[in-house]
Amino acid sequence: MSAAPPVIEVRTSPHLHSGRSVNSIMRNVVYALLPLCAYSVWLFGLSALAVLAMSTACCLLTEHLICRLSGRETTVGDWSVVITGLLLGLTLPPGFPLWMVAAGSFIAVAPGKMLFGGLGFNAFNPALVGRAFLQAAFPVAITAYTPALALHRFSELIPSTLAIPLIKAGPLAGWIARVRVDTFSGATPLMLRKFDHVTTDSWTLFLGARAGSAGETSALLILLCGAYLVARKMMDWRITAAMLGGAALTASLFHLADPVRYPGPVFVLLSGGLVLGATFMATDPVASPVTPLGMWIYGALMGLITVVIRFEGGLAEGVMYAILLGNALSPLIDNVTQPRIYGARSREAAR
Repeated sequence: MSAAPPVIEVRTSPHLHSGRSVNSIMRNVVYALLPLCAYSVWLFGLSALAVLAMSTACCLLTEHLICRLSGRETTVGDWSVVITGLLLGLTLPPGFPLWMVAAGSFIAVAPGKMLFGGLGFNAFNPALVGRAFLQAAFPVAITAYTPALALHRFSELIPSTLAIPLIKAGPLAGWIARVRVDTFSGATPLMLRKFDHVTTDSWTLFLGARAGSAGETSALLILLCGAYLVARKMMDWRITAAMLGGAALTASLFHLADPVRYPGPVFVLLSGGLVLGATFMATDPVASPVTPLGMWIYGALMGLITVVIRFEGGLAEGVMYAILLGNALSPLIDNVTQPRIYGARSREAAR
């Protein structure tokens, strides 16, 4: 009896597996975000903790319910929705009303992620989709920042945190009166520079003891957390480097043209949410290019757009819109930066 012929199994690439699962990668991103969450709670107290808990819980609940209603197994166990919840909370003011946080969390997950098909199919960063909705729907509340390191931050909530839905929140004067106003101001460094022409000290920006969104304050801590993911080969550093480099170059050109009107590149890099966005949002592997050249173009373009919006737009910040525009252009960038097929002389020859 003759032996059975050998079976040749034909599969598509990739043929080698790194051994890392989606769950383990997402879980490590959560680990990298936890120090930022802890620092935001240290700076802003119970209100920051409440915002982070609400955004994460509502994102988890929304994804779970959508999966159940569509007859699928829940996908909350892959940790990706936890990242969405934490990132959304970190981009919001620490005193943001919790009912608004819940609304933004629903938008981030339902149309921002699940409408596209879930993890791996979203065209835009879901957390920024939620924040963009909140920016449009509640423009006053999302720019109502409070000072850092308030004396009673661990015993009292910022009054606006528990504001009743659709009712204007009460004034913060009583709470702010107990804050060390001689050292810290509720206005963010970007607001102070754009509207009052006051520049914040670079070391304060770098270390992070200042007003701002819950997770954007310390550039040093954000970069250290990003370095953890880079060291574990779970994040590509090119996008972050390109976005920061593009912003620095654009800011330098503006500053050289008019140093009185435009701040220098150091202030631009360390203020606002640029470092947070470049490290944890622009690098979303689903919504960003996959080619090395495409990553450099994508990051540099977002850095340029961020500075142009900050300097010439009506808003103090431009990172969110820059990344969303970058997400929209990502497929085009990937298409025009595809490497030449081996043996083909040109793109036309490859066809």
